Amino acid sequence: MKKLFTLCAAFSIISVCFSQTNTDSTLTTKPKVEEDTIRIGGMIIIRKKGSREEAKKEDDYQIKNRKNSEKPSNLTTNWWIFDFGFSNYTDNSLYSSVATQAYAPGANASWLQLRDGKSRNVNVWFFMQKLNIAKQVLNFKYGLGLELNNFRFKQPIRFNENNTPIANPPILTYDATPNRSYSKNKLAADYLTVPVLLNVNFTPRRESGFGFSTGVSLGYLYSSRNKFKNTDEGKEKVKGDFDLNKWKFSYIAELSLGSVRFYGSYAPKSMFQRGLDIKPYNVGFRFSNW
Repeated sequence: MKKLFTLCAAFSIISVCFSQTNTDSTLTTKPKVEEDTIRIGGMIIIRKKGSREEAKKEDDYQIKNRKNSEKPSNLTTNWWIFDFGFSNYTDNSLYSSVATQAYAPGANASWLQLRDGKSRNVNVWFFMQKLNIAKQVLNFKYGLGLELNNFRFKQPIRFNENNTPIANPPILTYDATPNRSYSKNKLAADYLTVPVLLNVNFTPRRESGFGFSTGVSLGYLYSSRNKFKNTDEGKEKVKGDFDLNKWKFSYIAELSLGSVRFYGSYAPKSMFQRGLDIKPYNVGFRFSNW
């Protein structure tokens, strides 16, 4: 009986010790933690998974497209815009009138016919700025630049300098020299111009948007010259104002179709002060950021 009691007591002590050891092991052992690893370029994001309660406490982080989420600036500037197009004009001159014949004796409608594909317009805008008016959709645009126009003629006409003491001398003449042919004959008229436009942008959040602009421009004639090349004289250049108007007022427009842009201009007043009623216009492609 004494041996049985001793055996039971020993068994009880061993059971208690085993139970205590197991409990301590349960408390001190950490569960295995699973991890998610995401690699973005040179950046590594590690997210540790926990229990459901811990997951609720975790913060969510989102990487947004900053370019699309940022609000566009109310004033943006575009530097060095280039236009390439074609120059032409409408000729409403009354060649039988005294004023026209005084400017160009013997002139007729064929004198000022242009080589359409070779009469070109190049514009260089130093800058253009766009000012937000309403939600980036309606904007005010303005800038400063140079308009360079080259009118290439089919006929051997020549513009002469107005350097005689006679009031309103003839300016335009026809070169009828026998056996002399012209391979080049153009009138160049260059203006320092300020454009002012109202812009409508249908897609203000896009870099290459869709929209249009309309407005007016005012240009000052700072250079004009007649350049020609013929078989007898070679290359010649005659500088002068040729009674051209010093100021040029034009209606202007711009069309944006994504990354492709078009421009156009039309002057409702003759480019000459007297004699000729010629109203120039230009159309072409515009290379700009917006």
